[in-house]
Amino acid sequence: MNLLPDKHVSLGTSLVGVGAIVLRKLDNPSTITGLWDRCRTLPEIATFARFTLALDFLYAMGAITLKDDVLVRVR
Repeated sequence: MNLLPDKHVSLGTSLVGVGAIVLRKLDNPSTITGLWDRCRTLPEIATFARFTLALDFLYAMGAITLKDDVLVRVR
């Protein structure tokens, strides 16, 4: 998966785009399973591997954190 979009990779399928989609779905604190249930049917995410890469990316950027086994957006 490409980190950034380019002429062959659309924004929606790049890691930045998938991360943005996941972050929008995390409007309230959620377990990983709960967030996956909300994201799994989206064609841009499609697989658990892409979902976990997006979570890793968002965590590394400081956009999300994990508190008591619950994902929380950092505002």
